[in-house]
Amino acid sequence: MQAIILAAGMGRRLGDYTKDNTKCMLSVNGERLIDRVLGQLTKLDLTRVLIVVGYKGQNVIDHIGNRYEGSLKIEFTTNPIYDKTNNIYSLSLVKEQMMEDDMLLIESDLIVDDGMFDLVINDPYPNLALVAKYETWMDGTMVRIDEENNIINFIPKAAFKYSDIDHYYKTVNIYKFSKEFVHDHYVPFLDAYLKTLGTNEYYESVLRVMTLLNVAEVKAKPVGGLPWYEIDDVQDKDIAETVFAKEEDKLEKYMKRYGGYWRFDHFLDFCYLVNPYFPPQKMRDELCANFERLLTEYPSGMFVNSLLAGKNFGIKQDYVVVGNGAAELIKGLMECCEGKIGVVYPTFEEYPHRKKPEDIVPYVVENKNLSYSADDLKTFFTGKDIRTLLLVNPDNPSGNFIPASDVLMLAAWCGERAVRLIVDESFVDFSEDWESSSLLDNKILEAYPNLVVIKSISKSYGVPGLRLGILAGSDGTLIDFIKKDVSIWNINSFAEFYMQISDKYFKSYKEACAQFQQVRSTFYGQLCHIPFLRVIPSQANYFLCEVTDRYTSHDLAEQLLSRFNILIKDCDTKNGLKGRNMVRIAVKSVSDNNILIEALKQL
Repeated sequence: MQAIILAAGMGRRLGDYTKDNTKCMLSVNGERLIDRVLGQLTKLDLTRVLIVVGYKGQNVIDHIGNRYEGSLKIEFTTNPIYDKTNNIYSLSLVKEQMMEDDMLLIESDLIVDDGMFDLVINDPYPNLALVAKYETWMDGTMVRIDEENNIINFIPKAAFKYSDIDHYYKTVNIYKFSKEFVHDHYVPFLDAYLKTLGTNEYYESVLRVMTLLNVAEVKAKPVGGLPWYEIDDVQDKDIAETVFAKEEDKLEKYMKRYGGYWRFDHFLDFCYLVNPYFPPQKMRDELCANFERLLTEYPSGMFVNSLLAGKNFGIKQDYVVVGNGAAELIKGLMECCEGKIGVVYPTFEEYPHRKKPEDIVPYVVENKNLSYSADDLKTFFTGKDIRTLLLVNPDNPSGNFIPASDVLMLAAWCGERAVRLIVDESFVDFSEDWESSSLLDNKILEAYPNLVVIKSISKSYGVPGLRLGILAGSDGTLIDFIKKDVSIWNINSFAEFYMQISDKYFKSYKEACAQFQQVRSTFYGQLCHIPFLRVIPSQANYFLCEVTDRYTSHDLAEQLLSRFNILIKDCDTKNGLKGRNMVRIAVKSVSDNNILIEALKQL
């Protein structure tokens, strides 16, 4: 068998990366694509490797040199009109060699798992196309296959329909063809296609015509969960460097993204925290039904959005500010807080990150379960020079919860000392008595003008992609400042529409909260049976766990990611938890929770 690598393209979409080099010379995690694939091919029993070069082709020839002498016989063919043709013409330049032996056909902008070549070589069928079930990142030629993996149609870009994506597979752009198939079918059709439609086409278009005429004889070989990526632009490069990072680097590369994990196949995110049981399908359908109009219409300003938020939470419009997620409001709020701020550690660090270290008076919780009460806070901060006190309730990552009555006593204590109390209740709806635990109430806000309440709608209501949060309080000066601090259109039309319709689904929300508590209880029991975890009880949608044996917290997070594509939070980087070997694990759906539990059992 021989291999043919098509490497003539210019790769314009990669910008500066291909300004002076062709795509196959692109470096991913310190290794050039051409070196990676040639290294993989050295493990196969190949008679030769043909590389078709074009743009900056001499760079490829010089780079390869004789480095593979003794392991691969490498020959080069040059496409002199690479800037006027497409890969169908590059392939036609080696059509005579194609007919001399069975072949692998490989595009040079791929990065694939080593197992891909074993998959295609070891399959006895002579003519195969490696394919992957359609994912949102995929572009280019799709195929449809039958129950016996026969390719029944090649779908070019122009014929792509989103209504059919459940039936689509993406070609990985690695093919295996027998020399008989190439000689008797593919090359004759290739010649006819070139004469009829010209050289600025794709070689897969030939396969499409052959399939329509029922002479293709090509089967699909699904790659399952084997990772691969096609690199066409700078974002593709970034994603590929994350997917194919070394095990010791992969966790850091994922964590620095702060989300966007829908880009990655078969990925389970137990790090970021959302309600797994809301919104209901009917609400999703209503959002989808209004997609086109919301996409093309401007959202309202703060006047309307604060009215909507007030309606949803039963508080006055003048008391509430709507933010592009709670994070936008936290930024503005921290800028308002003069003097020193009391912070409980460990906690959600978006707040203290907005202050200078010398302006923070830390209370580090050191007991085994990281528990503390309102009385503990009063005792510690008595006599401390603070102007603001921060309470995340339930706290993140500990899940510690202080009842509303005790929080109000703390608010009164703060008021007597001219201390502003910030209560972040983003996770309060996950607590057992959530309906009576929120401080979003006009009478409460009016009785405690020093009280500011923050709530992330993203977390409680399962819509982090909409970026919604609110800040509430009766301090008119503060509320006016925050409203002026955010931009005039700080949330989009989808988020605004969500607030407009959300009160219709309050019954579903109550049911979702009740279901969640049942699932959390079951998940707690499952985690407690993992011998190397000590699970801290929680009133939130996550558990803080001490890793007591076998692994460090970092090792456990690394193993889950590299072996099972599961992301959890290694808390060793958080203030107050350094060296305590803690991880935070989100509570998700029953099926996802069970996948994690099985992975932990294997570890």
